[in-house]
Amino acid sequence: QVQLVESGGGLVQAGGSLRLSCVVSGTIFGVNVMGWYRQAPGRQRELVADITSTGTTNYLDSVKGRFTISRDNAKNTVYLQMNSLKPEDTAVYYCNAVVLMRGTLDLRSYWGQGTQVTVSS
Repeated sequence: QVQLVESGGGLVQAGGSLRLSCVVSGTIFGVNVMGWYRQAPGRQRELVADITSTGTTNYLDSVKGRFTISRDNAKNTVYLQMNSLKPEDTAVYYCNAVVLMRGTLDLRSYWGQGTQVTVSS
């Protein structure tokens, strides 16, 4: 069983900051790519940022320069530091992890439950 537990969402004024965290636990051998996605009402889920096990990052154009993704491999944790938040960043943010399963060594994708981020104008 694999679990992703997110924390750090909330309500913030435009220009403010939030930091999201996501911890991966379970019968895993390791974690490959970790990422953050978001889904606003009436819109499709989109990739915000992801990071490989070696630290290569990828960002949605609209968050470049404002958001920073990082990870702690020893803790199987991924973070998303969000600065200069805008009302259009309002969404449910989901953590995703591609994990290497202990035993079978299969790669499987898992999702967190989502955390609400609301940015007021």
